[in-house]
Amino acid sequence: MSCVSPTLTETIRLRLAEEITAGHLTPGSEIDESALAERFGASRTPVREALRELAAAGMVEITPRRGVRVARVTLEELGELFELLAETEAMCARFATWRMTANERFALQQLQEEFHPRPEEEEGALTAYDNYNHRFHQMLYQGTHNRVLAEHAAGLRQRLAPYRRAQFRGDRRIERSYAEHQAVLERMLRGAGEEAAQLMRAHMLSASASLARYIRGLGVTER
Repeated sequence: MSCVSPTLTETIRLRLAEEITAGHLTPGSEIDESALAERFGASRTPVREALRELAAAGMVEITPRRGVRVARVTLEELGELFELLAETEAMCARFATWRMTANERFALQQLQEEFHPRPEEEEGALTAYDNYNHRFHQMLYQGTHNRVLAEHAAGLRQRLAPYRRAQFRGDRRIERSYAEHQAVLERMLRGAGEEAAQLMRAHMLSASASLARYIRGLGVTER
């Protein structure tokens, strides 16, 4: 079992993901492990773990004896992934509405009430919202009481993890995303599973549209 701090691996992964999404690391460009290790003051182990996670998400390609390169992912492919995640999340919202225990509902409601989103330009706002967002959706998955569905949803979300933070940049997306969560939660607490599913689907497609706008705004049409 690895004893590497997950915080360092996560820091490297998120930094590289943001640079790829923003077009600072262009598709096809080489990523040097040694240079990364020196840049972050880390050993090769957390660097390699971060790159493996990015490879699993389709952001980089690792080829034996040829190294690591930024993958070419189109907006169309990202849209298809978000479309699949939207349908999966809708199913999770529907099942969780009907199957969550009282304690699980209370915990989700408490999370929503205690979190207060900050403007995106404030330091740490993006990380804070990303953490809250992860917890909100993870609690929904657990609330389905369907292990296969929960693992499938978590796998899709992990594949899109490097891109999700980018969709919170600009367009008051953090504020709107939080409000969309609130609308889903209100339907769930009323037992309106179908309405919760519809709103969750719309929430995920809205996230997809925000990401596309952000990437197009950078003038990057091919990832």
